[in-house]
Amino acid sequence: MTRYESLTGLLDERYSCRQFLSKQVSRDVLEQLLAAAQRTPSWSNTQSWQIIVTEGDATRKFSEALVEHVASGVPQPDFPFPANYNALHRARRRECGGALYESIGVVKSDTEATTRQFIRNFELFGAPHAAIITTDADLGVYGAVDCGLYLQTFLLGAQSLGLGAIAQAALAAYSPFVHEWFDIPDTRRVVAGISFGYPDESHPINGFRTSRAPLSETVTFFS
Repeated sequence: MTRYESLTGLLDERYSCRQFLSKQVSRDVLEQLLAAAQRTPSWSNTQSWQIIVTEGDATRKFSEALVEHVASGVPQPDFPFPANYNALHRARRRECGGALYESIGVVKSDTEATTRQFIRNFELFGAPHAAIITTDADLGVYGAVDCGLYLQTFLLGAQSLGLGAIAQAALAAYSPFVHEWFDIPDTRRVVAGISFGYPDESHPINGFRTSRAPLSETVTFFS
């Protein structure tokens, strides 16, 4: 197998896991994953990311407190969320959301069921571990871009180790709570969260896959 085939194999296999087994990931495997992610390239090798990883009871306590906070809290991300989605982006979002709900037999008009699935974000989908990625506030958008690269390396590293993972902007939406809970200083910005662990491959929600646009929609060649 070529290196290209190894890479595309990981990319093809990876998906956003939304149901996990309760089994903890051993510290040795966690350190393998984090060591691989640490190889991420960054602007001038600043390595702007700092990572908080929960395990054991710490994950459960964080999740329970976050669910309670979300019930009455207001989203306040450190980085502004998109102001608008154009027609193409809305169509892609609808396709993804529709496939997700269809996989678990939920119709969009069932507000109780859709709300319940939304809350699963903050229950970390039952994952035994969460990771919070932050960047130095002074680095601005470029620090966030570096953290995005780190996030991708982390997701592929998890896949290579037989783990499931899902990147979650939902956790960053409640950044003040995350700052307070983990004692993150104001000099840092919460970029995203990741829930991860061993996937529950028998759960139907882990069976759906998102599509990708053809190159003709995303690439322009100048010759």
